[in-house]
This record gives sequence, structure tokens and C-alpha cells, in this order.
Amino acid sequence: MVAHDLGGQAHLLRGGAGTDCRTGAKAPVGRFAPSPTGRMHAGNVFAALMAWLIAKRDGGSIVLRIEDLDEQRSKSAFASAIMRDFEYLGFDWDRGPYYQSDRKNAYEEAYRDLESRGLLYPCFCTRADLHAASAPHRGEKAVYPGTCRSLTADERIARAKTRDPAMRLTVPAEVYGLNDAIQGTYRQNLADECGDFLVRRSDGAFAYQLAVVLDDADQGVTTVVRGCDLLCSTPQQLYLQDLFGFEHPAYAHIPLIAGEPNRRLSKRDRDADMEALRARFKTPEALIGHLAGITGIADTCDAIALDELLQRFSLEALRGTIQIQWR
Repeated sequence: MVAHDLGGQAHLLRGGAGTDCRTGAKAPVGRFAPSPTGRMHAGNVFAALMAWLIAKRDGGSIVLRIEDLDEQRSKSAFASAIMRDFEYLGFDWDRGPYYQSDRKNAYEEAYRDLESRGLLYPCFCTRADLHAASAPHRGEKAVYPGTCRSLTADERIARAKTRDPAMRLTVPAEVYGLNDAIQGTYRQNLADECGDFLVRRSDGAFAYQLAVVLDDADQGVTTVVRGCDLLCSTPQQLYLQDLFGFEHPAYAHIPLIAGEPNRRLSKRDRDADMEALRARFKTPEALIGHLAGITGIADTCDAIALDELLQRFSLEALRGTIQIQWR
């Protein structure tokens, strides 16, 4: 069995465009990657804050990408509101905004490359089929059992008459892992703990896994900061990066902020959204200070300017933490 592991946490601060004149190391390129499906909430603000701090601490830059793959839920008004909120909070970006909806040709080209290598196959499973046949792994996600992988050509033709297929990527029985800057070592056997995963949905839309890998590579992103709910997706992305010959970014999967015990904040529920946050805290410094205090990256919840927090913040309180209670 082959194991593919990223290096240690030091990689989090190296790689990508530009050079830190203080250290001579390559300066990191981070990214904001919001989905314009609603107004930002406190959890989104915390993710953006951490991405900004980690990149800027070492003289790095930030890419802004609007992840609007979900055409039904994505709205241009939400994208505009998110950018205004970033500006209000002082989260400047250096390149972008880039829109996933503008990159369908790039996704199509990569998809055809995988297809030409015989790595894809059609999947006709419904959600009910997947729920019945898949077993959850460690409470994170269901493992696809390969139901459609061995269908004959005739079986595929017959099923295609009644249902448009999604397309899955065949995965090997190999272990992919990383040393996450916050969550530590994480490994996953792709075959046993993930299964063949989607790269294109049955409606023709490209899957998040494929899009985000191509976006990060094409936009020069070397440091990915995001919620720890996406940690279990990272080995799939590492595998895709290897297939395309891309370098692996460094990763920092931050804790999720929960509105109630065991329930994450949601745009759909308007939990602690920016309208409510601005009314409650009055200033960007007060909001940033509260977030820094309750998450432990600062010693108190006192109002604080971004530049001051940049000099003082620490990741130590976050290590191994997966959830923080909003208050």
C-alpha cells in the first residue's frame, strides 16, 4: 500500500508567489473563497480572519474567489454584499474576485483529461440508493461502495435511458495524508474510507472537489484555511492534485463556530449574520476582538485593530479544536 503524506506544519508558511524579504522564504498565497448563497455569518468571518492573518503574518497575499458553482442558490447580490462586508472588516485582497462560474471551460478541459485516462465512470445511483448502500466513516461522510463501477456497457446504456448519470473518479487503495497546522496528522485510505467520488453531477455541474483543486492551482494558492468539516475531503483533493501534477498547498482546518451545542452556524438560518453582527458590535474592531477572544487567538475579547491582532495572534489555542460555542 502506498502512502502519500504532506510535510510538516512549516509548509504552511512557505510556497507560492513572492518572497518574504524578512526571511528569504516564499511568501504564502492564501484565499477567501465564500459561496454567495446568503449573508456571511460569524463562522464565515472567523474563517476569513484566519486566512487573512496566516497569509499576512509572513508577508503573503490573498486571492478572492467567489465559489458560485451552485447556480440555483448563488446570487450576485450576495457576492456584492460579501465583498462589502470584507471591506468593512478591513480584509483586503490582492487578486480577484475570480468567479467559478467563469471557469467552466477550465473544468471541462480537466474533466476530459481524466476521462481520456479511463479514470471516470458513470454512476446512476440515486440519493436513496447511496444512503442505503453506503456506510458512514467516523461520522464524517458515507463511503461509496463502488455500485456502478463494474456495470457492463450494455447495463450502462440501459440505465442511461431512464436516468442521466453522474461521473465518478476511480480511487486507488492508497493512503493520502497531511499534517494540518491546526488539526494535526490526518490520513485516509481512499478506497476504504472514501470510495470513488463525484467529479460531475448528473445535471452536468462540476463537483466542488474538481473545481477547487483547479482553482487553487491556477490562482497560485499555497495556503488553504477553511473549516474542519472539510478536513475529510482533503485527501481526495490531494489525489486530484497528484493526477494533474499540481503541488500540494499547506492546510489549516479551523474549528467551526456553533450556534447551539453540536449545530454549526448557517446562512440559511441567518445565525449571527453580518447585519446582526454590525448592529450588535457597532465597529469592526469590536467584532474582530470578540471573535479573537472567544476562539482563543487573543487573550481577551476587547476590541482590537487588525494590524495589532496580526502582531499578537496565536494558533496554539486552536490546535485539535473542532468546535467553538458562539456567544
